[in-house]
Amino acid sequence: MAATALILAAGEGTRMKSDTPKVAHRLLGVPMVSLVIATARAAGCDRVVVVTGHKAEVVEALIPGETCVRQERQLGTGHAVMAAAEELAGVKGSLVVLSGDTPLMSAETVAGLIALRESSGAAMTVLTTNMPDPAGYGRIVRDRDGEVEAIVEEKDATPEQRAITEVNTGTYCFDAAVLFAHLAKLSTDNAQGEYYLTDMLSVFRSEGMAVTASLTEDPFETIGVNSRVQLAEASAVLQHRINRAWMLEGVTMTDPSLVWIAPGVTIGRDVELLPMTFLMGDTTVGDRAVLGPNTRVTDSHIGAEAVVDSSVLVGAKVGPRATVGPVAYLRPGTVLEAGAKAGTSVEIKNSTVGENSKVPHLSYIGDARIGRDVNVGAGTITCNYDGVRKHPTVIGDGAFIGSDTMLVAPVEIGSGAVTGAGSAITRDVPAGSLAVERCEQRVLEGWAARRVGKTGQ
Repeated sequence: MAATALILAAGEGTRMKSDTPKVAHRLLGVPMVSLVIATARAAGCDRVVVVTGHKAEVVEALIPGETCVRQERQLGTGHAVMAAAEELAGVKGSLVVLSGDTPLMSAETVAGLIALRESSGAAMTVLTTNMPDPAGYGRIVRDRDGEVEAIVEEKDATPEQRAITEVNTGTYCFDAAVLFAHLAKLSTDNAQGEYYLTDMLSVFRSEGMAVTASLTEDPFETIGVNSRVQLAEASAVLQHRINRAWMLEGVTMTDPSLVWIAPGVTIGRDVELLPMTFLMGDTTVGDRAVLGPNTRVTDSHIGAEAVVDSSVLVGAKVGPRATVGPVAYLRPGTVLEAGAKAGTSVEIKNSTVGENSKVPHLSYIGDARIGRDVNVGAGTITCNYDGVRKHPTVIGDGAFIGSDTMLVAPVEIGSGAVTGAGSAITRDVPAGSLAVERCEQRVLEGWAARRVGKTGQ
């Protein structure tokens, strides 16, 4: 049976002390709410609805294409579900309610929660866990038969109940039709004057309907992020979880604590990740590539056996056996073909460097197409911007660009052509030609001695 997920993401998160909504804060570059959405889909939920509220437009901008409903006033978890009632009218089967600030929940746990509710036929299944220190959590009180009898908040618990270590995680699975048929029975008759979703438990039990609990063995899954401290703790858990999984798949990490890999990154076998390496966004790394140290790669593709040393790549494509760095910056639209090189202190943007071509050091290449087997000398710059428009530079196969050449675009260097070091090339250079642009060199013999005499030094 199909399942639907309702993600509660309306809260402000005052303890974050931030102008950013709590669920918009990121773990390994991914907003918390996006991680929860991904978990729901991976667990088999074919429909996801997100309840937004505080700075709703900020949250909704992070999840384009998702169905969102707004909770204009935040009056509790039960009220958040009420806000989604119209959007979810007629929904049948399981409705999973997840918190947008609980980003470590695994898809397997959510799928197990759904399966238990459906197999038991319960109106409500509560996800629980055992906390070594349950302070602050609602306790799960069971009857003599082991069935869930109540969820008791800590402030209302007796000393015996406070000793219970099984706690409510704030994640639930309902029979959707049953939930919405009884939702109006919630009230605000409590100290906070809010609608608590946990009160549905007593509503269902009073009518003889079953309420069950699904116990997760990993309490870290259920951690809610309410402060910057907890954000860092959750990030560390996610980092460890992801790194361990990749190491088990054949990725080497010199020090896993100094490698950060975003969810969704794809890595091949026998890849080596050196300390202070960040792989973020939509990034793929081919087999036997070596990345790091001190390397940040975002939304980029790294080919097999490529080497990226102490560099920053954003929206770039590095072909197989290509080398980058140290201290290179590949900006969006950069393509290094197989065996190409972008060396020390090289910046490239929106350009293609052909197979086996080299930009070894101290160069800027922008809006250029470089053919294969080209050597670009140190200090070469494509002067591609005239203050109004960007212009292209084209360098043919086998060309040799002398050191400190200024290529004033638009300009084309033909195949096999050569430019002399220190030249400012403003016109096209035919294939096989030499282009040199320099002022005449003057030599003033004895000048140094005369200069010393004039200054008295």
